[in-house]
Amino acid sequence: MSEKTLNEFKGTAEQEAALKDVIAKHHDQPGGLMPVLQEAQGIYGYLPLEVQQMVADGLGISLSEVYGVATFYSQFSLTPKGKHQISVCLGTACYVKGSDKILEAVENQLGIKSGECTPDGLFSIDSCRCVGACGLAPVMTIGEEVYGKLVPDQVKKILDSYRNEGGAAE
Repeated sequence: MSEKTLNEFKGTAEQEAALKDVIAKHHDQPGGLMPVLQEAQGIYGYLPLEVQQMVADGLGISLSEVYGVATFYSQFSLTPKGKHQISVCLGTACYVKGSDKILEAVENQLGIKSGECTPDGLFSIDSCRCVGACGLAPVMTIGEEVYGKLVPDQVKKILDSYRNEGGAAE
């Protein structure tokens, strides 16, 4: 990961207070780690190391236990998500029709790789196995918007529409 894609933790005092309340609520509850992590991710949007450490300290458990749970369940993210979350389908129908080239175009346009977030927090990229729109292959989603029958040359125009806050480019 290059230095420019590293996202510095920017938690607020309000977020920390909210997390402490969550930890206090679940501290003595058997199996309380899961709901604490779920609520912590709701507060911060993801589970950076600093938040995991606060959870471990607050619950009186090891950081490795918190990390183990956070990395085991796919619902948890250790990296921030952008305001606009991009998902490129790499399922069979999409892949056969060139979705790997779509992903490459998105990565090149944003200067980040799949699983990362732009330093400004505007975009994050992930890939998925199927969005259920095989007839539109290759497919990319941005939030709830679905873009189908894509070619790499369309990616810049679509991303620019989100950069300019219009979104949902045709």
